[in-house]
Amino acid sequence: MNIVSLTKCEDYDYEKVKTAIEESIVHLGGLEKYIGKGQKVLLKINLLMKKKPEEATTTHPVFVKALGNILKEYGCEVLIGDSPGGPFTERALKGVYKVCGIEKISEESGFILNYNTNEYEDHHPDGLLLKKINAIEVLKEVDVVISVSKLKTHGMALFTGAVKNLFGIIPGLQKVEYHFKMPDIKDFSNMLVDICLYAKPVLSFMDGIVGMEGEGPSAGNPRKIGAVIASNSPYYLDVVASQLIGIYPPDIPTVKRCIERGIVNETLDDYSLEGVSIQECSVEDFKYPNITSINFFKGRVPTFLENYLLGLCQPKPIFQHEDCIGCRDCEVSCPPKAITMEEKRPYVDLQKCIRCFCCHELCPKKAVEIKRPKIIGRLMRW
Repeated sequence: MNIVSLTKCEDYDYEKVKTAIEESIVHLGGLEKYIGKGQKVLLKINLLMKKKPEEATTTHPVFVKALGNILKEYGCEVLIGDSPGGPFTERALKGVYKVCGIEKISEESGFILNYNTNEYEDHHPDGLLLKKINAIEVLKEVDVVISVSKLKTHGMALFTGAVKNLFGIIPGLQKVEYHFKMPDIKDFSNMLVDICLYAKPVLSFMDGIVGMEGEGPSAGNPRKIGAVIASNSPYYLDVVASQLIGIYPPDIPTVKRCIERGIVNETLDDYSLEGVSIQECSVEDFKYPNITSINFFKGRVPTFLENYLLGLCQPKPIFQHEDCIGCRDCEVSCPPKAITMEEKRPYVDLQKCIRCFCCHELCPKKAVEIKRPKIIGRLMRW
């Protein structure tokens, strides 16, 4: 049975967070239902980039500490890891762990931080697009995986939650290759579902205490939501979490793909909600990003005209050179190599740009904006 737990938690006070997570686990039937004592558990958290906890880009360290300590008290060995954006190296991981506050809570609680940057290839017969998958080797070192995501909007995928969080098992810059090979949002979201199916998280938790609205997943603004969401299904967790911020779940590409593939019931009612109601935790006027992969014209105009109109209304990255520090992260992370640096400032070739907006996602200074013609943008929907 698919179970989703929803509990209230107003801030990152450690005891409050731990209590909320413990309540969630009770709602799900207890840890013993999913994890054996003595097993090694990977907390696959969201560590997109070097961001301080208060910026709401990454899973908050207090949330990770509380969940990790609950698992340790149960008798598990806790390992924390992710493959953030950019190069997957020990040096890069150390920087991310430190800035995101994960290094500190690891030292306090005795968690193991993953520094294994090896990868492996495996067959994936359950995949729709990915019949083979390259993954971070730490997956082979653990008995079970738990997804620990952050509630955020996303410029390409509208919403990033429990399912998309597992994209972080793909090593480093190989994620860039996936963007390049699958620029179409339908293919990209099917790929994300394939990866989640491969990772097989036994439980999924979402830090929805303070989420991110607007131009997520890194350039938006923190927004208090006050919720801890947990589930034995990452797919239904996203169904519930999205409703807290006013998103109709099938508007999220990964949820839509799950419906098409029979993973999620079309009526969205094939789960049991435990704890408080969605209405008790929902927030109003949540800000969403400019969606980047939309075709309002398909099937409504001739193909030649459709292509012309799509060209006119394509969103594009705009670089704010006055805010840019010349770090080259956008250039390095660009799948089609459409960005070049001139006098330490980025410029994009829009003919090459595939509108994946990795540049926007990984800019440490929020110096990349996504622009779309306003009139066209108001006409379009998913």
